Amino acid sequence: MTAYDETVQRYFAAWNTTGTDERAKAVAAAFTDDAGYTDPLADVRGHEGLAALIGGVHEQFPGFRFTLTGTPDGHHDLVRFSWELVSSADGSAPVAGSDVARLAEDGRIISVSGFLDRVPSA
Repeated sequence: MTAYDETVQRYFAAWNTTGTDERAKAVAAAFTDDAGYTDPLADVRGHEGLAALIGGVHEQFPGFRFTLTGTPDGHHDLVRFSWELVSSADGSAPVAGSDVARLAEDGRIISVSGFLDRVPSA
């Protein structure tokens, strides 16, 4: 397993944690203190902002988990990967995207630029 794979595993652990205390620990393990996350629907910074964003996604999509699609690809301090948001009830995946993350020397994420490839219609 590469350092990029480990970073992406911690990233998904943070996004898939549903308990508030557990989420705070997972976010701290995956992201630097002042990390930023930006996609077409969100722009947050810091552990509290990230945890709130993740909590909001779980409220909007209860019973869903983020899953990696494909293999992470990285160079220097960058890693890119694709994902789907999958229902545990029926296996549907209404949301999918690709992210590019910049990493700190310790492997935690400094910033994420997210791209939404598939979103449900309004």
